Amino acid sequence: MLDPIDVHAICRVLHTDPAVLFITGAGLSADSGLPTYRGIGGLYVDKQADEGMPIEEALSGGVFRRRPEITWKYIHQVARASGDAAPNRGHEVIAEMERRLKRVWVLTQNVDGLHRAAGSTNLIEIHGDVHDIVCPRCPWAIRVEGYVDVDDVPTCPDCGTVVRPNVVLFGEMLPTDAVYTLQRELGRGFGLVFSVGTSSLFPYIAGPVWSAARAGVPTVEINPGRTDVSGEVRWHLRCGAAEALGAISDEMGW
Repeated sequence: MLDPIDVHAICRVLHTDPAVLFITGAGLSADSGLPTYRGIGGLYVDKQADEGMPIEEALSGGVFRRRPEITWKYIHQVARASGDAAPNRGHEVIAEMERRLKRVWVLTQNVDGLHRAAGSTNLIEIHGDVHDIVCPRCPWAIRVEGYVDVDDVPTCPDCGTVVRPNVVLFGEMLPTDAVYTLQRELGRGFGLVFSVGTSSLFPYIAGPVWSAARAGVPTVEINPGRTDVSGEVRWHLRCGAAEALGAISDEMGW
């Protein structure tokens, strides 16, 4: 249950220093009907692939290079799980804040593209976007809204190479441009840092929250459960993302 006192205090900070960083995970998209367990964008937990390997291995860069048909099988499952999901109130409030406040950035682990669909533009999609398909050998690329017309193992029409979604598979490096943008914006500083719907397991996801909290910057976690950052934040709103962000928007008078 939301404490109105906490919501009011968070809004006072937004009025005082409207430079905000949102760090978002699969819990934000749960209100759009997407599952919150892990995988690419959070779609599997403690699950073996049909091929007898851990799902993380099936969705790894190494297996994609050796057996792309296996990786593509589970990428299609990711796409089907995303289905016709649309942005929810949480995505919409974050996009609204970008329009209304001085400076708002989103660091997201999600590959579902819902932030972009809601209208956010200052995005650091640290794990990529499953709707962007690229050729690893040549410049060919395409953006798809769904995977209905994507072959089981699609190939590049220009060079014949097996193509891939522009996402970070297990065992791969984070995209250099996204890391650079994150470091640049963290260097500029924020007046408020939100952690929304993420278990905060990765250092590059939990780190900005820890650093902000220890520097005295106000921090908010929106998550029904406890995570590695729960003990560090100033306010922990134990509810869903759409409910919490909707309450903040209402308090701001939007």
